[in-house]
Amino acid sequence: MEDTEQTGGRGYIHRKEDYLRRLRRIEGQARGLQRMVEDEKYCIDILTQVSAMTKALQSVALGLLDEHMSHCVVQAAAAGGPEADEKVKEASAAIARLVRS
Repeated sequence: MEDTEQTGGRGYIHRKEDYLRRLRRIEGQARGLQRMVEDEKYCIDILTQVSAMTKALQSVALGLLDEHMSHCVVQAAAAGGPEADEKVKEASAAIARLVRS
């Protein structure tokens, strides 16, 4: 059973607008990076902005992971069974992807 069927929404839904605002800001940063390259800006300045954008994306990812752990994983663990194991595996895989990135 999906989380939406159990609770009426995803774990991050109460912060949806915050996530959307942050993602729109990141989208603006990406457009800014494109302009910097088009305008042949100094390499280090571009790299500084890439770093800022990377940190912003990591912040969104960590927030979503926290929401997943505190909502989806906790609910599945309380219910028990194979879904609990699956949610823990999903979270572990997501953490591994974040660590590698």
